[in-house]
Amino acid sequence: MNLMSIDGERTHMDWAKMAVKVLGLCWLLRKGMRGFKKPTVGDKVKYDDATKPGVTGVLLVNLGTPAALNVGSVRAFLREFLSDERVIDSPPYIRWMLVNCIIAPFRAAGSTEMYSRIWDPALKHTNRGSPLVRYGFEMLDKLQADLDKKSPGKYHLELAMRYQNPDIETGLLNLKRKCVEHIIVVPLFPQYSSSCTGSIHQKVFEILGRWDRIPNLTFKSALIDDPNFLKGFEENAKQFMDNEYDHYLFSYHGVPETQITKGSFECKLDNNCCSSLTERNKGCYRAQCYETSRRIAAGLGIAKDKFSTSFQSRLGPTKWLSPYTDEVVDSFPAANKKRILVFSPAFVADCLETVDEIGSEIKHSFLKNGGETLDLVPSLNATPAFISTMADLIQRVKA
Repeated sequence: MNLMSIDGERTHMDWAKMAVKVLGLCWLLRKGMRGFKKPTVGDKVKYDDATKPGVTGVLLVNLGTPAALNVGSVRAFLREFLSDERVIDSPPYIRWMLVNCIIAPFRAAGSTEMYSRIWDPALKHTNRGSPLVRYGFEMLDKLQADLDKKSPGKYHLELAMRYQNPDIETGLLNLKRKCVEHIIVVPLFPQYSSSCTGSIHQKVFEILGRWDRIPNLTFKSALIDDPNFLKGFEENAKQFMDNEYDHYLFSYHGVPETQITKGSFECKLDNNCCSSLTERNKGCYRAQCYETSRRIAAGLGIAKDKFSTSFQSRLGPTKWLSPYTDEVVDSFPAANKKRILVFSPAFVADCLETVDEIGSEIKHSFLKNGGETLDLVPSLNATPAFISTMADLIQRVKA
């Protein structure tokens, strides 16, 4: 036996082990240093000297939109949005490959064309051309004015988007500059879902975790919990109720079925399961959607056999909540339902999913298949009923 050879092999093994340990140490140091990339947010804030004590901050948060109307901005938005683990809940490496190698590169151009159909062409270099942002700031200004009139100096409002700008961290920083003692976070989604409301909650926790002093915090989880919230949709629909319709459709943004079944709601994904909203299933997105349809229909006097619920905007080959809006609408003419009125109660502001997907693409297909009329009820946007409801909702929150 060659002892020199054995010693040489041991030496190589020792060096290999040492290299592994060094690499592991570097990885741990890199991982640990991530927490020190940003100093505590409070260290960087210059407080507003004009602020009076006792101010409550309100952060209104919607989903988001591209920073401008161009392929690069749309691609950046898709990457940020779809990289969220709550949106695509696949293993990280699969999600990264799916988003960066398939969806963002190949869908950006097509999505840009869709956005161009709803974007204000005079504002194509800014996100203010997006109706989601435009209506968001209009709502913000009107709501701030309404609250100032009812409770002068008590509230300071900020608008943020979960993805892109104005971002959540900037909104929270602006509230911190006002020395707020209490922050109310209001995700602008009628129903709770993990991929929208849950993602906003998680992001806020992540940011506030770096603050030196965290103020009192209140989250609103689902706007339909407020008894008056859905009256805004009813008010918007009244302009259509003198017309004769064969059917009324309530269309909601879809989510993968796995997001429903993995929750603790024991949802069976059938009509019996979501036939009523109870303490047991009130956190289930699907159950909330069906309850929303029933409440609005009841408020407008629509008979049970005259309306139905469907889900839109599915993405990829996985099974999403069904029935699918496009397939349902295409089947209506053959069932002699040629005049329909569509509601989109998952959105508080008109956006790509309402104006373009339903108001253009699905409507075109419906008419092509023999339909006669498809009318779309506008979203709440910045209507007086919505402003009044939001003001009442905020004022009822206790610190």
